[in-house]
Amino acid sequence: MKAATLTKKTSALCLSALLAFAGAAPAYADSISLVRDAETEQMLRDYSTPIWRAAGLVPSSVRVHLVMDPGINAFVAGGQRMFINTGLITQSDEPMELIGVIAHETGHMAGGHLARGQEAMGKLALPYYASMIAGLGAIIAGAGDAGMAILAGGSQVAMRSMLTYSRQQEGSADQAGATYLQRAGLSGKGMLLLFEKFRDQEALSTQQQDPFIRSHPISEDRLASLEERVKASPYFDKPDPPESIHHFKMVQAKLNGFVDAPDVTFRRYPSSDQSDYAHYGRAVAYHKAGDNEKALSELEFLLKKDPKNPYLWELKGQIQFEGGKVAESVPSYRQSLALKPNEPQFQLSLAQSMLAVEKPEFDREALGYLQESVKHDSENPFAFYQLSIAYSRQNNIGMAELSTAQYYEAIGAMKDARMHAEKAQSLLKAGSPEWLRAQDIVTARNEMEDR
Repeated sequence: MKAATLTKKTSALCLSALLAFAGAAPAYADSISLVRDAETEQMLRDYSTPIWRAAGLVPSSVRVHLVMDPGINAFVAGGQRMFINTGLITQSDEPMELIGVIAHETGHMAGGHLARGQEAMGKLALPYYASMIAGLGAIIAGAGDAGMAILAGGSQVAMRSMLTYSRQQEGSADQAGATYLQRAGLSGKGMLLLFEKFRDQEALSTQQQDPFIRSHPISEDRLASLEERVKASPYFDKPDPPESIHHFKMVQAKLNGFVDAPDVTFRRYPSSDQSDYAHYGRAVAYHKAGDNEKALSELEFLLKKDPKNPYLWELKGQIQFEGGKVAESVPSYRQSLALKPNEPQFQLSLAQSMLAVEKPEFDREALGYLQESVKHDSENPFAFYQLSIAYSRQNNIGMAELSTAQYYEAIGAMKDARMHAEKAQSLLKAGSPEWLRAQDIVTARNEMEDR
């Protein structure tokens, strides 16, 4: 897991987007902080894939994003993107709770609620605008009290209408999610358990409520309807497999180690705890505290038990690299990639390590890994940044400029992206695929300026 995060704009949320009109949209409406971790992302995809298939979605078309946020929340956005907070993972008691939320969000995605919600917002806003015009007219005419009453009444009607629509969509997503879980042979008990935890939170002020409640209002009727549906499934009492529970706890420990301060992690996983996940969490915490010898010692305990775990080797490489032992990190990253050959984040990490060693014999190999990495994960800005370095080492300045342009494009800095794309075009063969890619970036920037 990389501690550095990427701030990325997003314009759509789960049905909480409906509340934006009323001024109650979560902070994600402006920006979210994304973090990358191959192990966590793979776990989420493992949980999600059978549900997506049951919903008629193509798994390869759905993107899962990990949001660095301690709150329990998840949402979907346009382009079949699912966002899951780190807090939802760390605060779930068992895999089935997380899986239940994934099924619910898949219900929104497969049901087209995002597009329909935006359309509904437009329709629901009309009564509010009409009352606003009438109220202002009354105020201008001298009937101030009557005008203010009209404005307040119109706002309340719009709010009630939007909340009703939101509850309908949430209930629909519940039922769809329960259906997908049953089709996939999975229990819906986790969805019920998690929602029951928040049964009483609707009575709290919005400042005290968990973000999940603000974006997923849970009524008694909705909970009762969901309970009836999931208990009717023949898989209701099907437990999570032991290996799934173990992996889930391992991922929780890793996330806790990275997200929390080291002293918090050490209290959660004291030295007396000799479980695998306690060693995992402490390894990360010691690394964050700057004690890499203890971090590697905790990790070696796990590697002796599970030497074919690619994520343990990846973490070892990260600890070595960030601890200044760059050359020693190369074999560790090599091992992680050997155990999981097509993982783009492993390819990126190994390439970064090789480039940092600054040995010419590593440079061309690193370039190959980076080319493969961006081929399978074209939304990682850091991969393009490293690719620009690798191309520069090969004296391929045209491709280095294109990679730099793609880096800026990925982080949304379109002015800089256009500048480097134009430089790339001047150095690349006109009409080549690379030249055309640079042209796309220039054109995209021009279109933004014309709006």
